[in-house]
Amino acid sequence: MDWGPEIDVRMLGEARADGLAHALLDVREPGEVEICAIAGSLFIPMQQIPERLAELSHDHPLVIMCHHGSRSDSVAQFLRGNGFSNVHNLAGGIDAWAAVMEPGMSRY
Repeated sequence: MDWGPEIDVRMLGEARADGLAHALLDVREPGEVEICAIAGSLFIPMQQIPERLAELSHDHPLVIMCHHGSRSDSVAQFLRGNGFSNVHNLAGGIDAWAAVMEPGMSRY
């Protein structure tokens, strides 16, 4: 799959349905994750990313998400600057995922 620096929720949904190897990194705060989350996500709050780089894989695409996509875009840029080449921001974040892919998911 040809992903650019940003992907939309439908593309991520297709990748997940097809079993494409990837990691989904949720950089929201714990209180946000309690409201809603995508199954199988790795949760590392944005402020902890620099000290937890070793937990992130370089082996497959790494999709970064937050609430709407701003924080995750910042994290994606930080990761690219620190040796990660296969990093993709989820456009619209979990809010777009809930609206398009899981309409029954709680939103905030």
